[in-house]
Amino acid sequence: MSRNTWLKGLGRTSLAVERKWGMAVDADKCTGCQACVVSCQAENNIPLNESDHFLQRRAIQWIRIERYWEGNFPEVKARFVPMLCQHCENAPCEPVCPVFATYHNNEGLNVQVYNRCIGTRFCANNDPWNVRFFNFWEPVWPETMRNQLNSDVTIRSRGIMEKCSFCVQRIRRTVREVTREGREIVDGDVTPACVQSCPTNALVFGDLNDPDSQVDKLRKGGRQYRILDHLGTEPSVYYLKKVDPHAVTEEAHA
Repeated sequence: MSRNTWLKGLGRTSLAVERKWGMAVDADKCTGCQACVVSCQAENNIPLNESDHFLQRRAIQWIRIERYWEGNFPEVKARFVPMLCQHCENAPCEPVCPVFATYHNNEGLNVQVYNRCIGTRFCANNDPWNVRFFNFWEPVWPETMRNQLNSDVTIRSRGIMEKCSFCVQRIRRTVREVTREGREIVDGDVTPACVQSCPTNALVFGDLNDPDSQVDKLRKGGRQYRILDHLGTEPSVYYLKKVDPHAVTEEAHA
């Protein structure tokens, strides 16, 4: 079922999309430093994860770095893949929510409405990328860290789902700023925390509907692929294949 068909079934009209936010992840530049993970935690008021949370598989990480090893010792290479919500055009997590707490907006974002969520976790069960998280506990921060919480981001309570929002608060802030300035949003105006903190510029964010945007050019550059693309969910996150100049090809063995 397409998104527009689903919306019409809910009594909503088809959405005229002006912008479609998306991201390009360059595996050739990612070093696995996890600066994106730390900045995301700080920007979006994500509680501190303790070791027990990871052991219980209940840690909350809107973005995580998956690490893969290639080759045999001593010729071993590490591959790093940042994983976050894919903000799919046909997101499988959306139609299973009984209270419409997650839906697709007219900017290509998979939105989560926290005060509408009742914590069924149906969306997490229907998420192939494991990027949706349930709050098993009330969020707690040390006293010394409470003053650094982001007032633009809602603190999620126990019993609801949360996930990457592409730093929607920054998108809204930029829209207000450019409106006051009397101009349109240009490429580079909106920068999520993970993109801003990446020291190697492995993450690029922008409008996929803008043919002049860097992210649109990268997703059409020939190295692009989408994770689990065969599912037909139309992810808005594009990955760029790693370039290995020392790779041994089949032709070299011939």
